[in-house]
Amino acid sequence: MFTYGSICSGIEAVSCAWHKFATPLWFSEIEPFPSAVLAHHFPTVPNLGDITALPNKILHREVPAPDVLVGGTPCQAFSVAGLRQSLDDERGNLTLVLIHILEAIDYVRYQDGKPLCVLVWENVPGVLSTKDNAFGHLLAGLAQESKPLQPAGRKWTNAGYLHSKRTLVWRTLDAQYFGVAQRRKRVFLVASARGRSVAEILVERQSLSGNITPCGNPQENPTAFAESSFGAYRSTNIAGTLKRCGGALSGGHYTRNAKPDDC
Repeated sequence: MFTYGSICSGIEAVSCAWHKFATPLWFSEIEPFPSAVLAHHFPTVPNLGDITALPNKILHREVPAPDVLVGGTPCQAFSVAGLRQSLDDERGNLTLVLIHILEAIDYVRYQDGKPLCVLVWENVPGVLSTKDNAFGHLLAGLAQESKPLQPAGRKWTNAGYLHSKRTLVWRTLDAQYFGVAQRRKRVFLVASARGRSVAEILVERQSLSGNITPCGNPQENPTAFAESSFGAYRSTNIAGTLKRCGGALSGGHYTRNAKPDDC
């Protein structure tokens, strides 16, 4: 069993999925209807409301620091169905608040001698192609870099891997291949402390021998980032495979082929 804190919780689909192997420590939801649903179904789990207040509460130990931080920050600012004001929209800017929450959790857990937090985040694919490079800002914040990371092309690829102060992997998945009767694509990002591998959560390790394993979706066109010896990043676009590149990372490839029975 592990513990988790949930931000922008909604009606807590993740708690339905994880109830057999995880314990929620707290939720964070401000909308009246989903808050009422949470209170009904999870009466013993506190709803902390506004996520912008969470970093200070965690640092002052008013709120416990969980093993996992999970949530999907508001998507309206990134969706192609909206105005796409991205980080200029206060809802979109909550994506960067996520970084401060994770930093606060990691600080407390480090002080307590516990493993650092794992982040699970989701949003709409539109976040990969905003004019202000919102996804690059998020990656940089999670990797503890001072400047936004830049995609190799005009937009971020649908899957990628980053090895820096934290290890991050992201992938766009379609709900129709996971037991849902509709096409619903979402970007999922998982991040952890540098010493913990999270790639296997979203991608399947097919080869450690150095041989490239073809992927079932050549349009996925993943990107891999690794820190060079000079502190910069080297990026590679690799059709059909998530390639571990650079230094101690060389020698392995990651792929994941989503199938209808994966759920």
